[in-house]
Amino acid sequence: MTLTVPSTTPAATAPLAPGRQALDSALFQLDRAADRLHLDDGLRTMLATPRRSLTVSVPVRREDGRMDVVQGFRVQHNTTRGPARGGIRFHPATDIHEITALAMWMTWKCALAGIPHGGATGGISVDPASLTTRELERVTRRYVNEILPIIGPEKDVPTSDVGTDEQTMTWIADTYSTRAGYPMPGVTTCEPMPLGGSSGLVEATARGVRIAALRALRGSPEGRTVAVQGFGKVGAPAARHLSDAGCRVVAVSDVTGAVIARPGLDLDDLRAWAKETGGVHGYRHADALSPEDLLELDVDLLVPAAMGGAITAENAPRIRAGLIVEGADGPVTPEADRILADAGTTVVPDILVNAGGVIVSYLECSQNVRACSWSSDEVDAKIRGFMDGSFDAVAEMSAARGITLRQAAHVIAVGRVAEAHRLRGLRV
Repeated sequence: MTLTVPSTTPAATAPLAPGRQALDSALFQLDRAADRLHLDDGLRTMLATPRRSLTVSVPVRREDGRMDVVQGFRVQHNTTRGPARGGIRFHPATDIHEITALAMWMTWKCALAGIPHGGATGGISVDPASLTTRELERVTRRYVNEILPIIGPEKDVPTSDVGTDEQTMTWIADTYSTRAGYPMPGVTTCEPMPLGGSSGLVEATARGVRIAALRALRGSPEGRTVAVQGFGKVGAPAARHLSDAGCRVVAVSDVTGAVIARPGLDLDDLRAWAKETGGVHGYRHADALSPEDLLELDVDLLVPAAMGGAITAENAPRIRAGLIVEGADGPVTPEADRILADAGTTVVPDILVNAGGVIVSYLECSQNVRACSWSSDEVDAKIRGFMDGSFDAVAEMSAARGITLRQAAHVIAVGRVAEAHRLRGLRV
């Protein structure tokens, strides 16, 4: 796998797989930041190349006795600024390219937020909905046994991502602790509160979305219209937070479809409907809408909070939202980014917006080390402190240099990691 050269295969003749597209986007963003920072080729290559990549085979014993084998991954992109940390996702489309891109973005998130950690991400190419609870536990524990040599509180701390949750993290921590022979706090984050989890971590990413969105909206949020792509673990609470702030959430989507209600959606009722039926499709108090049309609605704020690559060169010219706040990782491709910038659309980048999760993950580890806990209000205040500091730095650089918020965020983040490399030397 060549990491330092993004694919140039024309999409019209050979569409890129989502994972390859994500990696190309991450490498493109790194390359543009490196240009502005005047980094030499050696340092560019070091920053583009993961410190450690592991691919493992994970056998799954099914309830009917069959044995399936799925692929698992863990990529540690960079550990120059501290131990790695990052999510674990269970998704059938997950591959080594996507995991590498996510690990790289996690490095930049940590650096931009000022957290003394590097970036990592892991995952398994499996649909968790296709597994029973016992099958899911088996595949999780076996995956942990395979990656166990490279994770740990002082090496690499996993947390939840797409397709994983508190229960998954509990199985991971228990498997690691069983092998160690004693309880190991800080092996993972996003565990339940009784096992050392932090208040507010489940909705931490959504809180970051709220903070970034309200900062970027400028002026009163009252009555400002919002469309949210991805009514899941990030999008649903983010929609509620924005509604509580006075915004009018008019449309949301998930894997089952999209719904719209111009007066505003009753989000509590919609979440209850989605929980009961499995998705937003068919919600009785709203009109049906195609997920593609949701992205092109004439709203004040669009929050792409599903999977990456949602806004491309094909649909970017039809985007009418004046502000896009990226709740997901990599929802806007580089080609789309240029089109949106030329159209005057403001895009607040993922490495700034969705850093709330890694911020509270870091806070959870700090609480475990100190054997203390902070209230939800205290955690929220700490998230705001990190997020406001990052937002101010990015906005200031964007204005001073006449570059987009994404370009400014990457210049700051990549610059901080590059400086750490210079200070430590090549042996790190």
